[in-house]
Amino acid sequence: MTSGPHIACEFDDNAVVQDLVGPQNENLLRLEQRLGVNLNLRGNIIGIEGDHEQAIKAQGALMALYKRAAQGQVIDKGEVDAAARLSSAPMDGADLTLRTRKKHVAPRTPGQAAYLRLLNEHELVFALGPAGTGKTYLAVAKAVAMKLAGQVDKIILSRPAVEAGERLGFLPGDMKEKVDPYLRPLYDALFDMLPGDLVARNLESGDIEVAPLAFMRGRTLANAFVILDEAQNTTPVQMKMFLTRLGERSRMVVNGDLSQIDLPTGARSGLADALDILKGVKGVGRIAFTSADVVRHDLVTRIVEAYDAADAHKPAKR
Repeated sequence: MTSGPHIACEFDDNAVVQDLVGPQNENLLRLEQRLGVNLNLRGNIIGIEGDHEQAIKAQGALMALYKRAAQGQVIDKGEVDAAARLSSAPMDGADLTLRTRKKHVAPRTPGQAAYLRLLNEHELVFALGPAGTGKTYLAVAKAVAMKLAGQVDKIILSRPAVEAGERLGFLPGDMKEKVDPYLRPLYDALFDMLPGDLVARNLESGDIEVAPLAFMRGRTLANAFVILDEAQNTTPVQMKMFLTRLGERSRMVVNGDLSQIDLPTGARSGLADALDILKGVKGVGRIAFTSADVVRHDLVTRIVEAYDAADAHKPAKR
């Protein structure tokens, strides 16, 4: 590590500094490893030594972590990693934090920050990429934040029940029991944002709706935040049907991973089809996440990278 000028970060509240650095300064140690600098804590001052560019990044990361700690956020290794990743990205100064009843949700990678900016700017956004990149989670957080702020009246979450071919009649149980297994990830995200009793009340009133894609046919979805998950498993006909449901004062997010298509062999994905057809259409945003945006366990990132490398060496399909 190249030595460089010393930078001192002085903070106002010693108690918040202790929350920032963590037990036995474990958060500082992790930030050192991520950015290749030396960090020294003395009272309410953290000294930074190392390469000048990396030291500036560390300063930005520390300031961001202090701000989050001062807001009552728990600073764990995920927050530290997020601050390190975001310190390398140019930011426009806008606060992208989404405020829900149970937590504040902020981007943890430059890609996630770009995604949230797209959600602010576009009525329709396509988000592509592997599992663990926050495509669905951040979309649900944005939907909840907008509903709590009165910017939309309803949240509609959907995904194709492709494993059952959307022919659900042969499955046991009533309709809710038939479709819930396919929609569980959407419920999980909701319960992470809102108290359980509030989710239940909104589901009962219809202000939050979780339904398979087939239930969207024939509807106009106005003043709503609409999310289609696992969109790679739609057909072109289903995708066109879904996209044309968009009504006045609504937002729509379409998430998918084109490497995980479960349609019958030879069937074209509606997601791939829509991306080709809507290229360049005004009001449509798109973002492609990579393994660098995976924010689950570190091993998940390495697994995604290994699969990407293996796919790169496979012969192209004809």
